[in-house]
Amino acid sequence: MQIKPYTTDTSSDAIEVQLGLWSKMTGTQRVQKTMAISSQIRTMAFDAIRRRHPDWNNKQVRLKFIELTYGIEIAKELEYWLAEQTVDQVA
Repeated sequence: MQIKPYTTDTSSDAIEVQLGLWSKMTGTQRVQKTMAISSQIRTMAFDAIRRRHPDWNNKQVRLKFIELTYGIEIAKELEYWLAEQTVDQVA
């Protein structure tokens, strides 16, 4: 079975092996694997942001991630909301 690659760095044979492994997993195993991969990618993205901005704190890194993932408007709204929460907690 010849499968058209969905990436340029993975051979057709490797894709066939990957798809074969995924098809043998239960639904729960697929969800767990997908969540693990997603977590790894998010960690790699945070690490990349930290390398570019070593002086930033965790909040700044997370806001940048949200900006890059969902757009600047959502990141700014979240930043504003977080600032309000901090003020409410102090008051």
